Amino acid sequence: MTARILAVDDIATNLRLLEAKLLAEYYEVLLASSGPEALQIAFTQLPDIILLDVMMPGMDGYEVCRALKADPRTHHIPVVMVTALTDTVERVRGLEAGADDFLSKPVDNATLFARLRALLRMKQVHDAWRLRTETARELGIGGGAEPTPSVEGARALVLGVDAAEAARVREALLADGFLVYVVGSPDEALRRLSQGDVDVALLAMGPDPGEVLRLASRLRAQTATRDLPLILLADPAQKEELLRGFDLGANDHCLRPLDANELRARTRNQVRRKRYQDRLRADLDRSLEMAVTDQLTGLRNRRYVRRHLDSLLRTEMAAVLIIDIDRFKSINDTYGHNTGDAALREVAERLREQLRAADVVARYGGEEFLAVLAGTEAAEAMRVAERLRTTVAAKPVTTEAGPLPITISIGVGVGPAGSSADRLIGAADAALYRAKNEGRNRAHLATQEELDRAIPEERPGREAT
Repeated sequence: MTARILAVDDIATNLRLLEAKLLAEYYEVLLASSGPEALQIAFTQLPDIILLDVMMPGMDGYEVCRALKADPRTHHIPVVMVTALTDTVERVRGLEAGADDFLSKPVDNATLFARLRALLRMKQVHDAWRLRTETARELGIGGGAEPTPSVEGARALVLGVDAAEAARVREALLADGFLVYVVGSPDEALRRLSQGDVDVALLAMGPDPGEVLRLASRLRAQTATRDLPLILLADPAQKEELLRGFDLGANDHCLRPLDANELRARTRNQVRRKRYQDRLRADLDRSLEMAVTDQLTGLRNRRYVRRHLDSLLRTEMAAVLIIDIDRFKSINDTYGHNTGDAALREVAERLREQLRAADVVARYGGEEFLAVLAGTEAAEAMRVAERLRTTVAAKPVTTEAGPLPITISIGVGVGPAGSSADRLIGAADAALYRAKNEGRNRAHLATQEELDRAIPEERPGREAT
C-alpha cells in the first residue's frame, strides 16, 4: 500500500533516518524541518499521512496539528505525533489537538508501519466518501449539517476480561455522556455488535489475545460492523498481538495501566471520525437520490461521472473504461425495447458487482457505460476490464423473451494527475472502436498515439455497433 508521507522534524538526522525507513518500504516522502514549512507543504501537496515531531522551536507539533485540523484542505489527513515525551498528559494534549496516534522515539519499525497501514486504510475509505460528496456539492446538491463535537449519547461497547478494569472503563466513558454496554465474552460482544447500533467498541485483550483478534476479524467481515471503530486495550508485553490487531482492522489502542483521560480522548476521536464518515455517507445517499442516478439501471448518470472524473484527475491518476454492449440495436429491433432495457439493467448490475466500492460506474448514454477507477495503473485497469468482459459473457441475460447472450467491448484509457478528462475519454473511445473493429467481445488499452490525438466529442451511444 503506497502513499505520500510528510515527515516533520527540526533535527536533520532524525528526519533523514525516518526518510530512509519510509523509502525502504516504497513510500513517497516529503520532508519539513519546521512547523510553518510543514503547513505550507501540507496545504499544497496534500500528503496521505503526516508524521509530526512534537518538540520544535517556534511552532511546536501541537500548534501545527491544530492548524491542520482547522483547515478544510487538511482536516481529514491523519496525523501521528513522534515524540520523546512519555507523559500521559502530553499524549492527551496531542489527541485533543486532533492527533490520531503517538510514536515514541526511537521509532520502532514494526509499530510505525502497522500504524501507517491502519491509518491509510481508514483514509482511503474516508477519501472515497469525501470525494463523492464534493462531486455532489459541485452539482449544487447541499449536504447535511456538520456533526457536533459532543459525543453525548453515543453508544460504546466494552468487552472486559477483568470486571474491575471494565468498571473503570465504563466510569471513564460515562463522564463524556456515553451509553455503555459491558459484556464478558467475545461471543456476547459479537451478538450485541451485530445489531449495528453501537458507535465504538473497546476490546480488552486478556491472557488469550487470540480471542479478541478473532473477534476483530469477524467484525470486519460483517456488513453491519465493517466500519465500526475498534479500540484495543492491551498490556505493553502484547505488542505483537496489538500489531496483528491493526492489520486485522483495529483503529486505535490504549496501553495498560489505562489512563482515564487518554482513554476518553481516543474514544471521542474515534466516535467523531465515525460520525463524520456517517455524515458523508448520508450526504451521498441523499444526493444520489435527488440528481445523479440513472433511473433505468440504478447506476450513476453521465453528469455525475464526468464531474467525478474531473475532480479525481486534479490530484491523482485514474483509469477510464468505456463499455459498450455489442450489437445492442439488433436486440431492440428483434426483441423490443423492454428486452433491451432488461439487458441494460442486468449488465449494469454485473458491472457494479465486479468493481470496488471506491470505483464509480455510470450509464454514459444509450447502451454505453463509463467506469472510473481511482489510482489505477494500466495493467490493473486491463485486468479489471477483462474481468468485466468475462463476467458479462459468462451467462445469458434473463429476459421475457428468454435467455439472451450478451457480450461487451471495452476501451481503456489511463492518465496521470492533471490529465484532461475529455482527452482520456476520447482515447478510451478510440480503443473501444478498435475492439469493435477487431471482432467485439474484447478489451483494448488506448495507445500513446490515441492519447495524443484524442479529440473528444459529445456523442450518443452507438446503437449500430
